[in-house]
Amino acid sequence: MTKFNDLNLNPKVLKAIAEAGYETPTPIQEGAIPAALEGRDVLGIAQTGTGKTASFTLPMITLLARGRARARMPRSLVLCPTRELAAQVAENFDTYAKHVKLTKALLIGGVSFKEQDALIDRGVDVLIATPGRLLDHFERGKLLLTGVQIMVVDEADRMLDMGFIPDIERIFSLTPFTRQTLFFSATMAPEIERITNTFLSAPARIEVARQATASENIEQGVVMFKGSRRDREASEKRKLLRALIDAEGEKCTNAIIFCNRKTDVDIVAKSLRKYGYDAAPIHGDLDQSQRTKTLDGFRDGSLRILVASDVAARGLDVPSVSHVFNFDVPGHPEDYVHRIGRTGRAGRDGKAMMICIPRDEKNLGAIEKLVQKDIPRIESPLKTEAPKAQETKPEPETSAASEARSSDAKGKKSGEGKGRNRSRDHKGRDKVVGMGDHMPSFIALSFAERRDQSVA
Repeated sequence: MTKFNDLNLNPKVLKAIAEAGYETPTPIQEGAIPAALEGRDVLGIAQTGTGKTASFTLPMITLLARGRARARMPRSLVLCPTRELAAQVAENFDTYAKHVKLTKALLIGGVSFKEQDALIDRGVDVLIATPGRLLDHFERGKLLLTGVQIMVVDEADRMLDMGFIPDIERIFSLTPFTRQTLFFSATMAPEIERITNTFLSAPARIEVARQATASENIEQGVVMFKGSRRDREASEKRKLLRALIDAEGEKCTNAIIFCNRKTDVDIVAKSLRKYGYDAAPIHGDLDQSQRTKTLDGFRDGSLRILVASDVAARGLDVPSVSHVFNFDVPGHPEDYVHRIGRTGRAGRDGKAMMICIPRDEKNLGAIEKLVQKDIPRIESPLKTEAPKAQETKPEPETSAASEARSSDAKGKKSGEGKGRNRSRDHKGRDKVVGMGDHMPSFIALSFAERRDQSVA
């Protein structure tokens, strides 16, 4: 079995790896690191949670260990789709480069330009950035990319989903043609294939899993759910989510709940807190400081449940997430793979459950086609529902109600009571001024009869 010591890495990098507790590289690391150290372009295709980040950080640190950065001219560039993923990559560099004198800067939204400009002005060996913030600095004249020796594109398929491909192509055009490119993606959509054919030169292709497959150690299931009424569907769906969490008991040590819309993230988190669950939301509209505080709480275990939009689907690396709940079926089937990939990491077992309403069944079919297997149907823990109204026998009618209804019917038929206890409103319409003999017929109905009328 290959060990990190066999991969020709810098001894100081090997020391940091050993201190982090790792000995054996994952398949993507075993394939990508030697090719990267040879100076070749690398195309890595692997599902999330397989160690892609270390497969480019480790050779980059080794290659950059010699040399010195110049002001405003980073020696290497790592592009990430989200702030969270960029921060995670920065943490990896801190872990593995602690014995090597390398400087780095993190360019993400939510942090002042002034602080980032100061770092760039001093010169950085490693620049980690989201595409938008990187181009902001470039257009302000604060950054030159002509000194980039190594360029990394991480989670390229997510870049495609988020509309960053034009930015990526522009950034490629600003870097030297002689750069080394390390390109990583979980799937290979046609647009991604086009970019790799355009910007990579005879890359070493390392593919360690079928495209868009879920890890085998993740137990999956889906509950087919239909609300009793359209206006009650959302609240009943949240009730089902709580029941699914409760049914897992102590096995659910922590969980990420994914929603398709940011508004639903807030609503679900608020609902869970109302019922006593330790939950907090995270999505793109929150302040960076609030997002960082929430993620730190989830990582250190002080927060049990994270309710998230897809902004966190790629950028969150917590090895011990026990459960993922898809409150909504994702609109893009690839997102399902990345969502459930937040559990079952680093060889651990995980569990992923999803709630599917009738109008999402088409999206469910697309997911099953992508992962090349049927997701097992699981029974709802809310099976003890009350019988439907039309199946309920009417309650026996009381004699008083029967007499009142009969009397009312006779009065209508004979025309009795016209003019008594009535007056005209300003539009000349009759209005009842006292109950008396003119009790409205719906009051005389039994409870069951009124319920039947309202359901209909």
